[in-house]
Amino acid sequence: METYLAKEEERILAGEFGEGTRKALELLVAIGDAYDAEKMIPINRAHAASSGQEGDLYFVELLADGGARCRVPTSTNPVYDIAYFHRLSDAIPEDEAEVARRVMEAYKRVGAILSWSCTPYMAENIPLYGETVAFSESSATPYVNSVIGARTNREAAQSALAAGVIGKVPRYGLLIRENRKGTHLVNVEATLKDEFDYTLLGYYVGKRIGYGIPVLTGISRQPSTEEFINFCAMSNVSGAISMFHMPGFTIEASTVEEAFQGDFSGDRITVTDRELKECYEELQTTSGKIDFVILGCPHYTLKQLGDVARLLNGKKIHDGVSFWVCTSATGKVLAERNGYVSVIEKAGGHVVVDTCIDEPCWIAYKNKVGVTDSPKCAYYRRFKEAMVARLQDCVEAAIRGRWG
Repeated sequence: METYLAKEEERILAGEFGEGTRKALELLVAIGDAYDAEKMIPINRAHAASSGQEGDLYFVELLADGGARCRVPTSTNPVYDIAYFHRLSDAIPEDEAEVARRVMEAYKRVGAILSWSCTPYMAENIPLYGETVAFSESSATPYVNSVIGARTNREAAQSALAAGVIGKVPRYGLLIRENRKGTHLVNVEATLKDEFDYTLLGYYVGKRIGYGIPVLTGISRQPSTEEFINFCAMSNVSGAISMFHMPGFTIEASTVEEAFQGDFSGDRITVTDRELKECYEELQTTSGKIDFVILGCPHYTLKQLGDVARLLNGKKIHDGVSFWVCTSATGKVLAERNGYVSVIEKAGGHVVVDTCIDEPCWIAYKNKVGVTDSPKCAYYRRFKEAMVARLQDCVEAAIRGRWG
């Protein structure tokens, strides 16, 4: 079935609004046709999972060179802080740095919000309940759908940017109420004490379900913002979870029956401490001397930056260990005001903005071994090995210079 187009959309495809805008709509129409979307519908905002890599460069320059401009607020994912990393290392190939520069310039030309953050829903581009939006990025899609209660499909960087330019998306998938009902019932019997437990829970649920909308019961208290972020990001690393329900704590369904829209016929899963322990052990791949610690994948919040500063206060990172914390520009400004950045830097660490783990700036660690609190960071495999551990254990390893 072909997607129905309004008159203005037909004019866009005819080239009346420029080649860049035409290309953007051409992509969206193709997606709509593939999913049997009946029509295009307006959105309020978008988030493009930009990167400093060739695939992203091609499409954003195609639109920018064709004169396209974003019609709705469209934020951007991290690339990397070019000036900061090149000041520290000459190992980054110049051709890769040039790709990153061109990506950033092209997003500026299309009028995007140059947030360069993977958690735009925290500060720079916050959806409202009930809005239709087009968000890409692994933590952003489930967070927007589940925690905020806006509606988005699992967009690619290219489709989200195209949606930002057109101000519309094809109506299919999670934009339709009936498609937002639960598919799996997950009874959580495991003890969830902190953010890292939600990291392991997300990792296990994503791995066990793969693709679906889990409905989680047994949660004894309101999860924090950071716990939600970790669950969202990690369930989209080991699986493809674009939405979940946590009745009583997420916004769209207050009961299990409501989460399943009165029709449950899916699988039942139980998660105990044993499953989380097995996930943790699976993520430990080696031990001994380490070369780095990397935190902030997804970008650390102000609260998490404060936690790092508290753990490092009055201490020194081992001479042989590089210590990195990635955050948003907004997060760093506030952390500087609160004194967290100076504490981390005094201990020998770096707090960097605009930066993703999956970028060429980490090439110096290609054959190195380190520790992170994020399975997502370890998954990117920019390193020889990256074990996954709780924040306090990561900091302790950085001070000792060893893991295990």
